[in-house]
Amino acid sequence: MKKHIDDNCIFCKLANGQIPTNSIYEDDDFKVILDAAPAAKGHAIILPKTHAANLFELPEEYGEKIFAIAKKCGKAIKETYNYDGLNVLQNNGEAAGQTVFHLHVHLIPRMNDDKININWQQGESTDGETVAEEIKKNI
Repeated sequence: MKKHIDDNCIFCKLANGQIPTNSIYEDDDFKVILDAAPAAKGHAIILPKTHAANLFELPEEYGEKIFAIAKKCGKAIKETYNYDGLNVLQNNGEAAGQTVFHLHVHLIPRMNDDKININWQQGESTDGETVAEEIKKNI
């Protein structure tokens, strides 16, 4: 796959070996590194080697591969440290909590009694059919 690299992007530099990292997986298109400020031991980040600011800019062929990598690396992290679970987290846009504008996927290992908080207050859906129809028009 053809790569586009943004010379001003820290994650492009990390993914393409311009800055040293603690890597747990690498192939031609992706690098998985340990997070520099981990929520838990083994917290890793999947980085595409091509620059895409968010999910909406990511080429389709990368999207197809990213969950296979998440499964492979997430399973290894979970088994290595005997974690109870794993969050796979990806934010798109500042409003969604994205702080580095190079698509990345967090693999956050979890224990039943940890203090990591990735929760939201559940609302009520009273117009699901209408919402589904509105969204379908844009797919």
